[in-house]
Amino acid sequence: MKSYRTQYLLILFVLTFTTTTALHAQNGVQGLKSATEAATITKDPNDTTKLTWKTGGLLSLTFNQAALSNWSAGGDKSALSLNAVVSLYAFYQDGRRSWDNSLNLQYGLASTTSLGTRKTNDMIDLTSKYGYDVGKKWYLTGLFDFRTQFAPGYNYPDATHKILTSNFAAPAYFLLSLGMDYKPTSNFSLFLSPITARELIVNNDSLAAVAAFGVDSGKKSRFEFGAYASVNYRSNLSKTASYTGRLDLFSDYLNHPENIAMYMTNVLTVKVTSLISMSLNVTLIYDDRIKSVKPDGTAGGPALQLQEVMGIGFAYKFAKKSRAPTPPPAQ
Repeated sequence: MKSYRTQYLLILFVLTFTTTTALHAQNGVQGLKSATEAATITKDPNDTTKLTWKTGGLLSLTFNQAALSNWSAGGDKSALSLNAVVSLYAFYQDGRRSWDNSLNLQYGLASTTSLGTRKTNDMIDLTSKYGYDVGKKWYLTGLFDFRTQFAPGYNYPDATHKILTSNFAAPAYFLLSLGMDYKPTSNFSLFLSPITARELIVNNDSLAAVAAFGVDSGKKSRFEFGAYASVNYRSNLSKTASYTGRLDLFSDYLNHPENIAMYMTNVLTVKVTSLISMSLNVTLIYDDRIKSVKPDGTAGGPALQLQEVMGIGFAYKFAKKSRAPTPPPAQ
């Protein structure tokens, strides 16, 4: 039986996030730029060429290691963990036309003497949206999004057994949407679409056979058509701390449109030195058609999925702006 308490808490959480980000945007946080946008170009006043491309990103590698020998307090003999993040963006602006692209890659492993090597983080997320300014900060926009993972994922009922729960392209989400994008400031955007097609792929025979991720048993895909909203927000909280958040909501017209699927990411980064940073990543997912996995590997009811990854390690941010080529002089 569906837990309405979870639904109410989820709705309250989403409304709080959306309201907070919207208020920040409307209150003129134009000066709060992402740390990846900190680099600026001083332009010659006699140079009339336009800045069209803004590119940059973040490369992060977090490493932890521990070893014990004759340790009276107990613990594993050795433990090793590694988490890598590659976050890239390429933004294009030329007159009324804009094209925003972002790629987010994450992968993490943990290895201990007693449990062996297990995956702790895995994500591929590509978003591209092309818009045309129709006035008052609104853009007529087409959006494409693709999301999946690199490697197989398992549930571990005990120390000696594992059960496959996911794999590359199992699941994979393809989303194509047409709507309006509201961008009042450089660090906030709200995309709204009543026309969105989403295809869920489960390209694995064993997972498709048990109707994983809401596909019909034995099928490897599910088509959905509905409404989609995406909120993106980023801010410098201080000279050394920055936050980036994203909230995606989708309602399927064809199957219980009252059940809203949610995907939310939160990234907090604190710079310790020029090359050392501490980061906290929190991802929340809720989809009424995705069943939770119990410790014994059997399916449970729908539940809010939570992933939290925190670490300190090497981080390198970079940014670049480029100009349109100067046209040749008229003959």
